[in-house]
Amino acid sequence: MRKLNYSIALAVLLFCGCGNKEKPITVSEKNVDWNSIKRENTMPEWLYDAKLGMYFTWGVYSVPEMDSEWYPRSMYMKDNKVFDYHKKTYGDQSEFGYHDFVPMFTADKFSSEEWAALAQEAGARFVGPVAEHHDGFSMWASKINPWNANDMGPHKDIVGELSKSVRKRGMKFFVSFHHARLLQRNAKEDNGGGYDSHFIYDKAWHTSSTDPKLRLLYGNMDENEFNDYWFGKLKEVVDAYSPDFLYFDSWLNLIPENYRYKFCSYYFEHAKNEGQEVAVSYKQNDLPIEVGVHDIEKGGHMEVFKPAWMSDDTVCFGSWSYVKDQQVKPAEMVLHSLIDIVSKNGILLLNASPRADGSIPDEQQQVLRKIGAWLKVNGEAIYGSRPWWIHGGGPTMAQANTHGGMVTTNTYTSKDFRYTQSKDGKSIYVIFLGQLKPGEVIRMKDFAPHRYPPTTPVKKVIELASGEEVKLEQTDSAFYFTMPDIEMDEMAVVLKLILE
Repeated sequence: MRKLNYSIALAVLLFCGCGNKEKPITVSEKNVDWNSIKRENTMPEWLYDAKLGMYFTWGVYSVPEMDSEWYPRSMYMKDNKVFDYHKKTYGDQSEFGYHDFVPMFTADKFSSEEWAALAQEAGARFVGPVAEHHDGFSMWASKINPWNANDMGPHKDIVGELSKSVRKRGMKFFVSFHHARLLQRNAKEDNGGGYDSHFIYDKAWHTSSTDPKLRLLYGNMDENEFNDYWFGKLKEVVDAYSPDFLYFDSWLNLIPENYRYKFCSYYFEHAKNEGQEVAVSYKQNDLPIEVGVHDIEKGGHMEVFKPAWMSDDTVCFGSWSYVKDQQVKPAEMVLHSLIDIVSKNGILLLNASPRADGSIPDEQQQVLRKIGAWLKVNGEAIYGSRPWWIHGGGPTMAQANTHGGMVTTNTYTSKDFRYTQSKDGKSIYVIFLGQLKPGEVIRMKDFAPHRYPPTTPVKKVIELASGEEVKLEQTDSAFYFTMPDIEMDEMAVVLKLILE
């Protein structure tokens, strides 16, 4: 009866619009017409110009500071090192379940103002949190999910606080959702679950609980109820915070197509009513390319790719959430990734990893500020830019990425370069991924008349950071640039070709 009552309450929240005047959303309809909501530009102009966004992988899974954000799953996998660690550190899984971490997630050092200020200093133009990861814990003041940060743990509306702090600084607000895999989709008797279920089912553990409250955290519900639950969470966030950009992780394909379609329809209609230009991202083939922005995790394209796309990556090696002894990437590695992505018509969503208490480690902050300092001087080659005919060149080669696309595993050098151009086509930027030497002469054959010459004559060339003029010699086979007698940036140097 409790389960039935919850289902009725959820249906009321979904279909009655939670008291709003919006028309009911009939998610059970089978008719799907993606053509009715396809858009000429899936990436709004503000997002295309932004180039760099930032978000925070942070939740209950941050408490143990071990392995990764997949701790909630791994702690129930008997052949995983996390299983033994959990049992030794916290007790048997039957006694200390994942839900027992919630009171420990106090976030006593969390400050939405400090997070937003750091993101702005890093040069990000859209910012936000993981609204809900695979673990079923909502980071907003949810009415349909009792497992939420406003009623438990931090006792704060994390999404709400960040939305205000981010927008106050003139940045766009972003949220990510990963909750499509929460449902217990596999046979209950296999005593091990399957990859498409996040929590591993076992009769000895809370993951099999039918308790009216616990089952919501561990995904113990039938598929129809879960699909409404999945939709309801999204609708709550859209209605309450009107995010400018909503990101979906993999496994969105596990949600029936009519629910995916109905959500996109609802989100776009809500944005229209609010006067917003919004975007939704997806991975693999989970949404039509005419509807969303395609995202490649920790990777990118080999060349300039259209339509505009996105890559998401993290400032640390390994885990997306904070773990002990986490290694932070060098600032130049993150910056070079951003430059490479932008040169190929992409944008970068960069993740930071706060500790469970809400503090962001100094090592991460230093890297983010260093990137922001470079962008403050050289940002016109990135923000609002558009790709050149080709992305660039150099000796450093890319390899296939496990998540799709390519990834560069070697370190870039000053011999590697990337191109961008201004939106109005009056400037071309050549970005060298390393420090150039005073007086160094660089031969660029790409600008030769028979290859990819500028559309109009070059009036002047400057080193962007200093404004110093760069000597240019043009021949039938190449452009020759002679660097001015100045010390240039150790991470990347930008030459600006000003066209007539």
